[in-house]
Amino acid sequence: MKIKDLRTAFVDRLQDHYPLEEVQSFFQITAHHFLGYSRMDIVLQLEEVVEEVKVQQFLTTCDRLKNHEPIQYILGDTEFYGLPFKVTPATLIPRPETEELVSWILEDLPKDTTLQLLDIGTGSGCIAISLAKHMEQTNVTAYDISEDAIKVASENAILNKVTVTFTSVDILKTTRLDQSYDCIVSNPPYVRELEKEEIQSNVLDHEPHSALFVSDTDPLVFYRAIGKLSYDNLSGNGRLFFEINQYLGKETVQLLKEIGFTQVELRQDIFGNDRMIKASR
Repeated sequence: MKIKDLRTAFVDRLQDHYPLEEVQSFFQITAHHFLGYSRMDIVLQLEEVVEEVKVQQFLTTCDRLKNHEPIQYILGDTEFYGLPFKVTPATLIPRPETEELVSWILEDLPKDTTLQLLDIGTGSGCIAISLAKHMEQTNVTAYDISEDAIKVASENAILNKVTVTFTSVDILKTTRLDQSYDCIVSNPPYVRELEKEEIQSNVLDHEPHSALFVSDTDPLVFYRAIGKLSYDNLSGNGRLFFEINQYLGKETVQLLKEIGFTQVELRQDIFGNDRMIKASR
């Protein structure tokens, strides 16, 4: 089958399930994964014949996409902050908003000194690894409650040729940290149960709920625990960074002030939603 015919078959199979623009994006991602082709390569190679085993990989991808399985899980990888990352159903798929948080941290922290940094709830390791890649002098530690997530994150550190110390930790049962840190960052679970109806099925049905959801009665449980640990364990000029629930920005700011942080800055993401907080003592 020629690439042009494969593209037509791919679109025909999915056009009733997704908008055309999204289907075209899926095809480009799949072509890059299985054929190593860029968007321009596809245009230039439309008459090229694709071997049968590759055709079947494309069609299998279509069948899984029909069930609204995230394409990142189907292919097993994604990109975050310009770096490659393996992802599995044990980890959340990294979001563009989290890239904004990484950018803020890189803008804010000094580059010419050795720092101690802790990422709490690391998942795929995207935050910790991206920071380690761009701050070579920084010693990066990362926690997650999931052993499966720690395994994926460790593989991603090797993939990106950085050193990060990964540890399995239940942060809600942690009363003290093992050392002082110059920066603590966390993108903890923050979606309330009442917000499930806003979540797309590909996320709701496939991504790990333990990394997404918190109870309606105490939605800031992770921010309280991490905030208190950070206040007690940050160095003199240390900073705490959070990704937050867009609906709870003011409440999260107030919580951190009650813990004792005196400088708390709330930032919006590119979509205009309250999404990130920096706190200093």
